[in-house]
Amino acid sequence: MEEKLFVKSSPHLTDRESVPRIMYSVVLALIPAGIGAVYFFGVRALWITLISIASAVATEYLIQKFRKVPVTISDGSAVLTGVLLAYNVSVQVPLWIPVVGSFFAIAVGKQVFGGLGFNPMNPALLGRAFLLASWPTHMTIFDKAIPRGGTVSGIDVITSATPLNVLKQSKDILANASDFPVEKVTQAHQALAQLYDASEKLFWGQIGGCIGETSVFLLLLGAAYLMYKRYIGWKIPFSYLGTVALLEWVFGGTEGLFTGVVLFHLFSGGLMLGAFYMATDMVTSPVTFKGRIYFGIGCGVITVLIREIGGYPEGVSYSILLMNLTVPLINRYTKPKAFGGKKAK
Repeated sequence: MEEKLFVKSSPHLTDRESVPRIMYSVVLALIPAGIGAVYFFGVRALWITLISIASAVATEYLIQKFRKVPVTISDGSAVLTGVLLAYNVSVQVPLWIPVVGSFFAIAVGKQVFGGLGFNPMNPALLGRAFLLASWPTHMTIFDKAIPRGGTVSGIDVITSATPLNVLKQSKDILANASDFPVEKVTQAHQALAQLYDASEKLFWGQIGGCIGETSVFLLLLGAAYLMYKRYIGWKIPFSYLGTVALLEWVFGGTEGLFTGVVLFHLFSGGLMLGAFYMATDMVTSPVTFKGRIYFGIGCGVITVLIREIGGYPEGVSYSILLMNLTVPLINRYTKPKAFGGKKAK
């Protein structure tokens, strides 16, 4: 019997993992937070998410058709970008906001650089930054974004329904107490006390905020799945969260150094969403062990700087985007030494 030999190019060892498998796994991990958003904010949260996904997929399809390159909408990366963009806006935004945001994320944040694998910054965060710079009123007003069963205490609930907004306003009033009526100062003290006691509501998601960032529990549930599948590691999220926790404990309090309420700062805003789902993006994060630690620390430092002394109450998006730009340098200077090799001069 004649034997047949098959000659095949490397690699000879293959893995079941693929880009579509990883992308859709991340989408799957984000579904609990999406279900929570619908429960807390209503069915409008679902519509915004679906519109954002449709805009991202359609934009990628049309641009790739125009460029006459293979259409890759089935790999799930555009779907994931649409989900993350939607999770970074308020449930009260006009429906055209996720359309424009997803279009910008895919067209400018991804396709202009050549597509998946070539983009230097996270597309969804770039889309959010564009929306925040272009339509700040729509992106920062949460007048009806108080979830079911939740409460928001603060200086002005109408325009500041997120915990970090209330915190920043309260701190500004207390720092300039002589410029405000006694009632306003008293209200600021009460707002801070209630915020710092709201860790349980922050954990479960009964607090105002963007669609996908409010429930820490549901975000951690998805993150645990991704870590179990080894799609993300511990280095970036843990170094990121650890840096924020340390710096906010030292500098984030209102009674001097080392008085910050760590859980409040960890559970508030988009920190959990950013640390586990966007800072860990395989394309825009470092590939080396030390590099990922430095990347997470850098994200944490910039986040705290923006939160404490910047003009915005939240700094997650900008911190990750800025650190994305440092990734080539981080990879270069944290490259492990080749075994048996000599250090280049």
